[in-house]
Amino acid sequence: YGRIKKAAALTNAELGQLDAGLAGKIATAADEIISGKHDAQFPVDIYQTGSGTSTNTNVNEVIVNLTGHAVHPNDHVNLGQSSNDTFPTAIHLAAAVEIRERLVPALEELAVSLENKAEEFHSVLKIGRTHLMDATPVRLGQEFGGWARQAELSARRAEKAVQALLELPLGGTAVGTGLNTHPEFAGRTIARLAQETGIPFREAQDHFEAQAAKDACVEAHGQLSTIAVSLHKIACDIRLLGSGPRCGIGEIRLPATQPGSSIMPGKVNPVMSESVTMVAARVAGNQTSIAWCGVGGFLELNVSMPLIAACLLESISLLANVANAFREKCVDGIQADEARCNELIELSLSMVTALAPRIGYDKAAAIAKESVSTARTVREICQERLADLGLTATELEELLDPGRMSGGGE
Repeated sequence: YGRIKKAAALTNAELGQLDAGLAGKIATAADEIISGKHDAQFPVDIYQTGSGTSTNTNVNEVIVNLTGHAVHPNDHVNLGQSSNDTFPTAIHLAAAVEIRERLVPALEELAVSLENKAEEFHSVLKIGRTHLMDATPVRLGQEFGGWARQAELSARRAEKAVQALLELPLGGTAVGTGLNTHPEFAGRTIARLAQETGIPFREAQDHFEAQAAKDACVEAHGQLSTIAVSLHKIACDIRLLGSGPRCGIGEIRLPATQPGSSIMPGKVNPVMSESVTMVAARVAGNQTSIAWCGVGGFLELNVSMPLIAACLLESISLLANVANAFREKCVDGIQADEARCNELIELSLSMVTALAPRIGYDKAAAIAKESVSTARTVREICQERLADLGLTATELEELLDPGRMSGGGE
C-alpha cells in the first residue's frame, strides 16, 4: 500500500494536483512504510469492511503522523483515490511481487534440485508401480525427472498467476467512473509502479469489472492451488518410497530432520513431506475461501477483499517457504538404496510382462500365478522351463533385463 501512496503523490504533483513539497513528504513517509519499519502501526483486522476502507484509512493516517501532520489524510494522501480502487490494486501489486520474488525462484530451485537427483539416480533400476501395485521396471531417475518437470511447470504456473494480476483497478475511484481523479492519474501512477517493481502492470481495461469482480484473484489462486496439488504429489511419492526403514518400500533413504517419536526410540518420520501435505491442505482451503469471496461482488464492488488478500498472500508465502524447506531439508539429502531396489525388482510378478510377446499372455499369466503360490521368482520358474517356453538362457536374461524394460538407456 505504501508503494501506491508514494506513486500517487508523485503523480499528483506531476499533474499539478498536489504541492511538490507535500508530495515529497508523503513519498518519504511511504518509503518508511515500504521498509516495514512501521508494521506495528497497522493493527486493523482482516475481518473488517469488505472494501478494505479501514486499511486504506490506516495507511493514510500513518503517513499523516509520519509527516508530523503536514498533510491531510484525505485531501492530500488519498487525493484522486478511493479505498475501492486502491485496496484491490494493493492486492494485485503485493501478490504479483511476492510470486515473482519469492515463489517462482523457490519452485525453480526445487526443480533444479530434483533434476540433479534424476541425473544422480539414472542408473538405479527399480520396480514401477501403478495403482500402488507392482508394474514394470523404471529408473529411479525417471521418477525424479517426472517430479522435476512438475516443479518446473509449477514455476511456469506461478508466472501465469502474475499475468492474471497485471490489470490494476486504480483510477476507478468509488464505483469505477473515475470521479474526482485526473484522467491521466491512473496511467501515470501505474507506470511508476511498473517501473519500480519490474512487473508490467497496466490500467484495467474496464474499471467496473476490475472493482466489482475479483475474478483475477480467483484465477491467480487457481494456479497456486494447482501448484499445491503438484507439491503434494511429489511429497507423498517421496514419503512412500522412503517408507520403512525395514518394513516398508525403502527404495530411497530420507534425511533425518528430527527425532520422530517421544515413545519409540530411534524412529524417524518423513517430517518434510508431511509439512508439504499440510501446506497443500491449507492452500486448498484458501482456494475455497477465495472462490466464495469472489462471488461476493454486488453491483459495483466486491465486498470480501480483505479476506481475498489474506488468503492469496498466505498461500504464496506458504508455498514459497515449504518449497525451499522441502528442497533443503529433504530432496538434497535423499539417497538411493540400490540393493533394496534390485531386491524388489527380482521379487516382482510384473517381470513376466516382458515375456508375454514371446511366450503369449496366457503362459506369462500362469507363471505369475505360480510365482505367487510357490513364493518363487519369475526368473527362477522360467529358468527351469526354458525348453517349454522356447527360450535360451541368453534370451531369457535379455527379456528379463530391467534396464531394457525401463527404456531409459544405459
